[in-house]
Amino acid sequence: MKILVLNPPYGDDFCRSARWAAKSRGRVQRHPDWLLTAVAVLERAGHDVVFSDAAALNLGLDQVKDVIRQARPELAVVHTTTPSIDSDIAHARLARELSGCRTVLVGPHVTALPDDTFARAAGAVDFIARGEYDYILQDLADGKPPAEIPGLSWLSAGAPVNNPYGAPVDVNTLPFPAWRHIKPEWYRDAGKRFPFLTLISGRGCLGRCTFCRDTTESMAGRHMRARSAAAIVDEMEYDLKLFPQLREIMFETDTLTASAVQMRALCEEIHRRGLKATWSCNTRVDLDLALLPLMREAGCRMLMVGFEFGTQAALDAVKKGITLEQSKKFAAEAARLGFTIHGCFMIGAPGETRESATATVEFAKSLPLDTVQFSGICVYPGTELYDWAKEKGYLVPKEWKDWVSPEREQVTLLSYPQLSKAEIDYFIDRGLKEFYLRPSQLLRMLFASPADLVRKLYGARSFFAYLLGRRR
Repeated sequence: MKILVLNPPYGDDFCRSARWAAKSRGRVQRHPDWLLTAVAVLERAGHDVVFSDAAALNLGLDQVKDVIRQARPELAVVHTTTPSIDSDIAHARLARELSGCRTVLVGPHVTALPDDTFARAAGAVDFIARGEYDYILQDLADGKPPAEIPGLSWLSAGAPVNNPYGAPVDVNTLPFPAWRHIKPEWYRDAGKRFPFLTLISGRGCLGRCTFCRDTTESMAGRHMRARSAAAIVDEMEYDLKLFPQLREIMFETDTLTASAVQMRALCEEIHRRGLKATWSCNTRVDLDLALLPLMREAGCRMLMVGFEFGTQAALDAVKKGITLEQSKKFAAEAARLGFTIHGCFMIGAPGETRESATATVEFAKSLPLDTVQFSGICVYPGTELYDWAKEKGYLVPKEWKDWVSPEREQVTLLSYPQLSKAEIDYFIDRGLKEFYLRPSQLLRMLFASPADLVRKLYGARSFFAYLLGRRR
């Protein structure tokens, strides 16, 4: 079957694959790893696939039309996000009008709200592949009857039918992402060495964070499924052979360090093969600290860390499952070993006050961090936090498009009686300015290596562009 997989545009620099779908403050653009894994599954099954990352390339409408006309698909797969859902449906409708194909939507938003999506689509969408869509798409392309495909939503006599989910995907059966469809140079992040590539080492998470959409039961799930260490290093070697210009591999998995057994096995496999590669990863602060020296020796450069808040009450309110003391010990040990540390912080937990928001800013400044990000806590359909905020009347947006600004920028989504949206915005900006404009931080950036200085200058340009936009 001829298939088009489209990551559609939604304004310049809109990042669809990040945890927060928006034009980020750092102007980040992330690789479409989930989509290209599904493309690889389809190609392995013998299907002819055209992939277009129109979002990363900032393609215009006429260019997207050209992509559809040239692909002449029988099935069009369109990625969706919450703020762009109406635009995404319009792209599905466009694919049908130009090629007569059937259309299927994928992504966390349509997974959480299939019935609402079908109603909005008004006949432009034939299917929704909910949750892990890799093998759902293969079943569709192979011609399996819709009623027999677990996790598929479809229309019967105009009414939506939501098939029950099947078993979680065995991550060790998945092929490597079909990276040949993209160029690493399309994707930038001031924190990563350029060019870089992402790698997913498993799916699911043992955490219970109320704000996380990627590990909800309907997406990757609350059960961690790790790939074998051998398979992960196989992919690292494959990536470096495919793109010799790569300067870093970024493990985007939330749970890479959650299993000490797997982490040790991965580091040992890298050593056994003599692989010389620089890599970075996401991590929680409650990992076994004895892993850090092993990771450093195996080539790990940077740790992206969800510290989140500077008060225990806020951490407990979102069920983060960590303590402030764990955060302090982790940061001190990671800094001692020479890791670059990027800290992720949020403002706006349930019960947040001016005092607790100030504590988060001060906590970020007290830790030995190289870079930080501050944002308002983001709430997405399908998460526990979204349901709570909607019930309490704390949600600011009235339409899905309001999940970002008219310029597609990140916006604060919650407003509380004790802490308004405007005050949350104030503390976000205060956190960024107080951290980055400290003399010690400016000197740290000034005396960075030439390669790091280029990245930091890109980040600084994005940061000041964001502040200028806020002033306007």
